[in-house]
Amino acid sequence: MTPVIEFDGFTKHYRDLVAVEDLSFSVRAGRIVGLLGPNGAGKSTSLRGLLGLLRPTAGHASVFGVPYDRLDRPGQTVGVHMDGLGFETGITGRRHLEICAVAAGVSRDRVDDILAEVGLADAAGRRLGKYSTGMKQRLGLATALIGDPDLLVLDEPANGLDPEGIRWLRHFLRAFADRGGTVLLSSHQLAELAQTVDEVVVIDRRTLFAGPLSDLVSGGRSLEDSYFDLVSGEALRA
Repeated sequence: MTPVIEFDGFTKHYRDLVAVEDLSFSVRAGRIVGLLGPNGAGKSTSLRGLLGLLRPTAGHASVFGVPYDRLDRPGQTVGVHMDGLGFETGITGRRHLEICAVAAGVSRDRVDDILAEVGLADAAGRRLGKYSTGMKQRLGLATALIGDPDLLVLDEPANGLDPEGIRWLRHFLRAFADRGGTVLLSSHQLAELAQTVDEVVVIDRRTLFAGPLSDLVSGGRSLEDSYFDLVSGEALRA
């Protein structure tokens, strides 16, 4: 069966800087996968490469067996929310999603349903400049969902959410995966990820671990301890 996501020898160099080297892992349908690594490890570079925003120096990344730029309906196949994504602050949440619906090629009738799904129905008519950080995170998820995609690619989706929001996000992503959807999410919140993901990919310019969470935390070890053992060992070898 074709993986939903596949990195095969993905490498990106910027002159003398090695951003990612020989990154290889795959993601199956119906799984929530956490992409972990220290700052500068290449997480953002990898996600940008997956989404066709940069060309690799070597190797490739694909979604549903093809490069992202060869998808027939990318907005209806992959939903994306990247950390730091800006919004036009002068428009309302509803108007933002209406624009996104048109761009994704879906009916604007989805907008009110998605606003309700992410808990923003009461704020739909508010200008985005008045949104809190947590509300913007929910709107980012709504943006990713507007095309009814099979895959979500999320960068730090819990940033700015309060404990209730984080718990809501965890249950939302699990329900999405249980319906057959797939999630790749990058995050630094290790304790929360341990309650959310099925599989883990740890990178530090290259793949340090890729597999089930249960394999990484075997023997009762925490995700945090296992993660720091991996990245500290890589630092010692560098």
